Amino acid sequence: MLKIAYAPIYAHPLPEGHRFPMAKYELIPAQLLYEGVITEENIFSPQPATEETILRTHDADYWHRMKNLQLTDREMRAIGFPLSAELVEREVRICQGTIDCALYAQQYGVALNVAGGTHHAFKDKGEGFCLLNDFAIAANYLLHHGLATQVLLVDLDVHQGNGSAAIFKDDLRVFTFSMHGQHNYPFHKEQSSLDVGLKDGTDGDTYLGLLNDTLPGIISDVKPDIIFYLSGVDVLATDKFGKLKLTIDECKQRDEIVFNLCRQHHIPVAVAMGGGYSPEVKHIVDAHCNTFKVAKEVFGL
Repeated sequence: MLKIAYAPIYAHPLPEGHRFPMAKYELIPAQLLYEGVITEENIFSPQPATEETILRTHDADYWHRMKNLQLTDREMRAIGFPLSAELVEREVRICQGTIDCALYAQQYGVALNVAGGTHHAFKDKGEGFCLLNDFAIAANYLLHHGLATQVLLVDLDVHQGNGSAAIFKDDLRVFTFSMHGQHNYPFHKEQSSLDVGLKDGTDGDTYLGLLNDTLPGIISDVKPDIIFYLSGVDVLATDKFGKLKLTIDECKQRDEIVFNLCRQHHIPVAVAMGGGYSPEVKHIVDAHCNTFKVAKEVFGL
């Protein structure tokens, strides 16, 4: 069965400038249900991750100040959202959703989180709309409980997964692969296990060729027990921040490459949506929905 984690948008009103980026999280499941790709049975609402689970990845001082709404204005400006109890609640549910998706992926081959991919969160700070690093928390959960011994993070968001790279820089059990815009945010890059920086204006043929040339070798060398795949759609030519030139179909082909490799090597894959900032929300939703459709098709769910 295809399992999809969905943490509803918190009720606290967002400032005007934050409403558009959040809209996709409501629209993606609605579109998939409308098209008949999924039913309500496919969707689950995750519980909050436990403090014990969070503290395997994040510093206690940072977490406790976040939980108690004591992060500074400067810290929240770097994150980009206003701090609220509802925001923290949603973040910890997203993290548990990614853990649950990893467990479901081990059962069914693939599972997807409608949100997640908060790869700019470090152990002791957040930035770029990321408070807690859901992939890092989920990877550490599996490693701690003996459910995996080798993890691969495949980060194909247009922005480098700097938080993930920093968290796992000294942990050989987690291989971080980030393929991103070299001259895009974050402007100070951390060192992933492997970084592929792309020039502004990179087209789909070049992008897909690089991915086809790189990812199979990583999988063969790392031999992961599980893959976490960040499928950001800010690689689209329509994205106002991405600076790359992929079409929606080429973005779909990217997903096909990742999922087919996972299926071919019998590696479970947990997926999070990551970024997407095209001016027309339809482009964002359609590209994200393609990820769910390709996962369902490739894994026969």
